[in-house]
Amino acid sequence: MDAGHQPTLDEVENRLASLIEGRLTRDEADRWASRWVANDRLAWDDISWWALNLLCGIDLPADESGGYLHDDGQMRGWLAELRKRRTV
Repeated sequence: MDAGHQPTLDEVENRLASLIEGRLTRDEADRWASRWVANDRLAWDDISWWALNLLCGIDLPADESGGYLHDDGQMRGWLAELRKRRTV
């Protein structure tokens, strides 16, 4: 995806999968998603908007322990839910 076009649902799903697989950091995923969420000139379908908002803030800490608000299990569940919603 280049900087000039709105990402497709496939691209959003790929970012979530890349994060889970360790090919993308939480910070990278958050910065990418935040950029799109903040652009109020774009129109999104419900599934894409839901998934983008999951990625936006994925790097939020849970507390001072160094853990994250959303763990790897939650992210895997989100990916499964995204794929399920795409088939409905």
